[in-house]
Amino acid sequence: MNDKEILKLGAIRDVCEKRIRREDAARVLSLSVRQVQRLVTRFRQYGAASVVHQRRGQSSSNRINHSVKLRCLALIREHYADFGPTLAHEKLTECHDIHVSVETLRQWMIADGFWVPHAKRKPRVYQPRYRRDCLGELIQIDGSHHDWFEGRSSKCCLLVYIDDATGRLMKLRFSETESAFDYMVATREYIDQHGKPTAFYSDRHAVFHVSKRDAQTDRLTQFGRVLQDLNIELICANSSQAKGRVERANKTLQDRLVKEMRLQGINTIEQANIWLPDFITDFNRRFAKPARYPKDMHRTVRESKDELDDIFAW
Repeated sequence: MNDKEILKLGAIRDVCEKRIRREDAARVLSLSVRQVQRLVTRFRQYGAASVVHQRRGQSSSNRINHSVKLRCLALIREHYADFGPTLAHEKLTECHDIHVSVETLRQWMIADGFWVPHAKRKPRVYQPRYRRDCLGELIQIDGSHHDWFEGRSSKCCLLVYIDDATGRLMKLRFSETESAFDYMVATREYIDQHGKPTAFYSDRHAVFHVSKRDAQTDRLTQFGRVLQDLNIELICANSSQAKGRVERANKTLQDRLVKEMRLQGINTIEQANIWLPDFITDFNRRFAKPARYPKDMHRTVRESKDELDDIFAW
């Protein structure tokens, strides 16, 4: 019995033993007098078991068929063993036409050992930074080194451009290394597609920041010179936590993007770079948020193609 049923049992027993009136028991239990009389009659017939709900221990009338549960777990075990509940739910719905709620699937995966609830994990402590107000006001950029193809190709680097105000992925590009040349290629494609943002926010990688102590204060890297010519501000963060937006995006991509490429049969950098726009569209549809203000801060590119070629020249 639960606490409520124990209270009900004591009140009904007191009525039967004439310690209290039925009206008093009804007020204590928030029931009608007639319902209290019904409980008294059942108590005299069946004893303490009469106050326990009659359907306790019985299965729900709208429960999901057990075969559906077994099929879901079999598919997860075979194809999606390292997927989270939300991503696994998407794949079961889109690829296998199985429609169950995310929370139901989460409980099945917890019971079967495929997922550990966040409440049982070690908590993370960090201080969030407020988002910028407009799209294109600040673009966080970073390179993520990872075994993106799970051994089907050599390890490589994913260059990530994410908008701070909305969390939208603006540009993704695979490259063999995280070099100034690769950033120039990706930035040129970014500008051709979206225009010039107000500022880029990066770490203190050698591509963006001159770390030599004897270097002149106004000395620029090759990539910094390109942004200066384009009138785009470059801000270098002092820590990884400062650019947490792109760091968290990297972690999400190392989970979702790797598995999506596995399902799509993508094995090379060239194939991945051709397919990435489709992934970006789907990712932004699921996770992007509206900006606080609707204004787009990207500026029109006034330089001609030849002028851009000269600016991005090595």
